[in-house]
Amino acid sequence: MSERLLLQMQQVSAYYDQIQALDTISLEVNLGEIVTLVGSNGAGKSTTLKAICGQVKTTGTISFLGKDITRLPPHQTAKLGIAHVPEGRRIFPRLTVKENLEMGAFQLKNKKEIEEQMEIVFQYFPRIKERLHQKGGTMSGGEQQMLAIGRALMSKPSILLLDEPSMGLAPIIVEQIFEIIQELNQTGMTILLVEQNAYQALTIAHRGYVIQTGKIILADQAESLLENKQVTEAYLA
Repeated sequence: MSERLLLQMQQVSAYYDQIQALDTISLEVNLGEIVTLVGSNGAGKSTTLKAICGQVKTTGTISFLGKDITRLPPHQTAKLGIAHVPEGRRIFPRLTVKENLEMGAFQLKNKKEIEEQMEIVFQYFPRIKERLHQKGGTMSGGEQQMLAIGRALMSKPSILLLDEPSMGLAPIIVEQIFEIIQELNQTGMTILLVEQNAYQALTIAHRGYVIQTGKIILADQAESLLENKQVTEAYLA
């Protein structure tokens, strides 16, 4: 295994009961990269992230840091350092911002470590620090997205799986979220980004994969995909 290879999917298929959602896909994410998965609704983007986390039935092999994690349940993949920010944010609406963040810190050892990690989160998201005792469900969509990413960061992950972070947000907030994703990456965070806004995703990513009806149809450097006629016509027009 390459020293830089963090996550690898080899010939992975995924199923919801008898319905096949992924068809023998293979992809790699190296340490320190932003890799994006682009495609239309229903193409299999979210299912790919769920497969990595152990949330759907799969065949094939999924490896993380050289360890086979194909059949591990979500709480075990989380313990290994895989943090998933699901589509639709899924914060706990009746809990305060602070309580939501503490839920993300379930595997940290002590109060001091939790407080230190919370301060790191506040550096990226000062706005949620201002709303520490506010209930999550009363915040704006952009603030909830910041909280969802912050909660994932509380686990001190090795890789962040982001599912449609721009969905339903105003353009100015989308810009802020993508700037923060880049900042996180610049500190060494590895990111696998699922995003319907293909242009925005490919602009910040190092590499990209294009998925269509459960199959990877293209893989290349992000800047090459931005100039690819097939990608331009299907996702950037």
